[in-house]
Amino acid sequence: MYYHASQTADIKVLEPRISNHNTPLIYFSIKRENVLVYLSNAIEKHCKETGFIHNGKWHKWASYGFEPDGTLRLDEYYPNAIEDTYKGVSGYIYSAEDICENEDSINISNAVATAKPVTVTDVEFIEDAYLEILKAAESGLIKIRRYEDMSDKMLSWIENTIKNEYAEAENEPDYRCFLKAKFDFI
Repeated sequence: MYYHASQTADIKVLEPRISNHNTPLIYFSIKRENVLVYLSNAIEKHCKETGFIHNGKWHKWASYGFEPDGTLRLDEYYPNAIEDTYKGVSGYIYSAEDICENEDSINISNAVATAKPVTVTDVEFIEDAYLEILKAAESGLIKIRRYEDMSDKMLSWIENTIKNEYAEAENEPDYRCFLKAKFDFI
């Protein structure tokens, strides 16, 4: 089974879209729990909640990685980031039984992509993405690394990365708005 998350309801056929890799693809995971992180984009959520008006493509925020065994690890880059990003957010996990995998590797653990439309075979409504993420973490299906548990080395990396990201985002007002608000301590 292949899983894809979206806030859009009633999708019958998933269509390729251009994402961060500039190629129209549909991304899937073979692990249901891994797509939970795609139910909310922290930047878009923050901007909409604060009334920031943006007419372009939303910058994508992805503060996750993978453990050596392939388990998704969701990182909090600022205090309470996971709750802030996912609490109260609902969406859908779409399933497909067959996809025509893209020949190019996407180098994301347990993920596959396709450039061809995919028929949805099942859908699951997620009432609250935050509660679902906590449930997956309690079951050991994903790992959460809280801000307060970060090493000094990781906190230093976050600080340097955010400063660089802000400097390089002069043409991305949505991203700058988010960074300034969530990392005001940097």
